[in-house]
Amino acid sequence: MLSMAANSFPNKALLAERVDKLIHALSNGVYEREHTMRLCLLSALAGESVFLLGPPGIAKSLIAKRLIEAFDGSRFFDYLMTRFSTPEEVFGPLSIQELKDHGKYVRLVDGYLPTAEVVFLDEIWKAGPAILNTLLTVVNERTFKNGQETLKVPMRLLITASNELPDEDSGLEALYDRMLVRVFVNRIQEKQNFKAMLMGEGPEMAEIPEALKIKADEYQQWQTLIDHVSLEEEIFETIYQLKRVIEEKVETGESNELYISDRRWKKSLRLLKASAFFNGRDSINPLDLLLLQECLWHSPESRQDIRDILRDFASNTVFGQQAATQQADTAQHQIEEVHQEVASKLCMTFGHDTLMGKERYKYDFSGAKRYTVNNNSRMIKLVMLQHNPSVSEQETGDSRWVYVDGDEFEKKIKTGHCDIYGFVNKNTHLCRLHFEIDASDRLVIKDIASRNVLVGIAGDYGVSQEQLAGWQQKVQQATDAIHEAAHLLKLARSRFHGALPHNFVDPEFPVLIEQSLTTASEEIDTIQRHLDKSAMRLTRLTEYFA
Repeated sequence: MLSMAANSFPNKALLAERVDKLIHALSNGVYEREHTMRLCLLSALAGESVFLLGPPGIAKSLIAKRLIEAFDGSRFFDYLMTRFSTPEEVFGPLSIQELKDHGKYVRLVDGYLPTAEVVFLDEIWKAGPAILNTLLTVVNERTFKNGQETLKVPMRLLITASNELPDEDSGLEALYDRMLVRVFVNRIQEKQNFKAMLMGEGPEMAEIPEALKIKADEYQQWQTLIDHVSLEEEIFETIYQLKRVIEEKVETGESNELYISDRRWKKSLRLLKASAFFNGRDSINPLDLLLLQECLWHSPESRQDIRDILRDFASNTVFGQQAATQQADTAQHQIEEVHQEVASKLCMTFGHDTLMGKERYKYDFSGAKRYTVNNNSRMIKLVMLQHNPSVSEQETGDSRWVYVDGDEFEKKIKTGHCDIYGFVNKNTHLCRLHFEIDASDRLVIKDIASRNVLVGIAGDYGVSQEQLAGWQQKVQQATDAIHEAAHLLKLARSRFHGALPHNFVDPEFPVLIEQSLTTASEEIDTIQRHLDKSAMRLTRLTEYFA
């Protein structure tokens, strides 16, 4: 038995499982309405109201009638509004006996809205002011003034529906603003579902198992427990970030349809707390925030704007994906700056002049250290100052340095480019190498992808220990930053998976988030591998120039 006594604390895992089973039971036989059913049930469990927007004949009333079955022993009231509807038809007729005997206007409310737990009002905006003004008080305070007596209204869920929105300046904005969850209900989209609906071949709506039904004492206990769900500072900052994104779109003129009242933000928080609670958690998870997609729009235009904003928010922001990748990008920029400093300090820069119409390049090789390689004592060591796949097809992997005949090289490079044979790294077989002097008069070697790699020369032109220590310190700072970014992303992934499965959020969101976390992780891994290579290259720079 999954139900619990009123004085017992609910088992979180069992409660989340129970809610999921209840949603599936309610949705069985109602085509393509499971997500709407989830949102309506969450609204009922949070004590909030729902507005269903959609054309006639798409099972809006059926959704409401199914939801009443979620509550054990509850009463249901539904009514189709028209311009001629009277308060008596919604709130109950006047008692002739009370008027006759005591001269009091008292309504007979039994069986009408003031005594129902689940209420469905179709074509809500067609109702007159007398009904809507009273309804506003009922929604706000959950009370109904009946003569001299103020009755407590047991309404857990109000579902309103229409195929249109209230007209501007109609005076209905206050009531519409209290419809926290707003769902667009469309016609059946899937071909097989449409066929099953036509042919009556789908599953029939079955009775809800008693073990899943919500008891009155449970419901009351849960309302108190929902209030104790925590809003962590990090989650508040994420909500505020979303608020600023929306407001900036209004300020910049990108959208004029995104006004969101403070009341709506406040009411939304309780929905987020209820989502966390009925997913078995003590605090709001970033995934819960995506329910705001159903709370922040008020027109078809703003609905699309909010959908776009929330999808971008899910893909980049809600679990800190963008912050982690930006930190990684910053670390990469720091490394690039170090490489630029190294290259600027250590690269070979040539002078040049023109003789008889020909440009000649010159460099003082007198300080170059000479090496003996394969019995040739004239070899000089040219160091690659940038990453490269290799500077020779015969050698794979990062080339760190090459040995070439110094006298031959000095003679050939005067023209601004040359091909020369040399040895790559510590290998002892000759490779053909191509050098050029670039537009900034710096010596470069072409790698196997024909990209320029800046070159330095071993000898008096090497790096000092002080310079090296400064570069290595910057590399260490970048390394720490990238490790922190990877750690933040790991925590985000853990927090995300810890919120799954989610009973209420649009199923498209977890897919988007999973993809974005994977992409961010791959990006950070790529930067980290590049950074590790850079760190190793700088750490061993003195060896390269030795």
